[in-house]
Amino acid sequence: MTNAFTLHPQLAADTTLVTDGPLSHVLLMNDARYPWLILVPKRPDLVDYDDLSVEDRNTLGSEASAVSKVIKHRFKAHKTNVAMLGNMVPQLHCHVVGRFKDDAAWPGPIWGVGTAEPYEEDAGRDRLATLRADLISAFKHL
Repeated sequence: MTNAFTLHPQLAADTTLVTDGPLSHVLLMNDARYPWLILVPKRPDLVDYDDLSVEDRNTLGSEASAVSKVIKHRFKAHKTNVAMLGNMVPQLHCHVVGRFKDDAAWPGPIWGVGTAEPYEEDAGRDRLATLRADLISAFKHL
């Protein structure tokens, strides 16, 4: 057990920080095929959902809902997938992915379908700025 929160190296390598919610870092996955955000509760040694306190579970749920609403509104997503798998990266994290009926993986899960397409610099910067503004506003209401 450690006493300080640190982001798992794989998450750090695959994402960029968008903003912080009340509990979690909100990270943008570097895959331009999907509007894909990852929430990582800023608590040390979390592996599974049940490792969170009741209060933190409620907060994570509120954050995931806010992120889902932002993705649906901003990107006109048909729906969002919200998932906590943790099989490849053991640190507790929550994926919120905008899905579209014409995306390459529809209607199945996105994992293992195709190859990630990293953001071009300008597009990534624009997406970060837009999401940061949207999420800061959304989190004010939590």
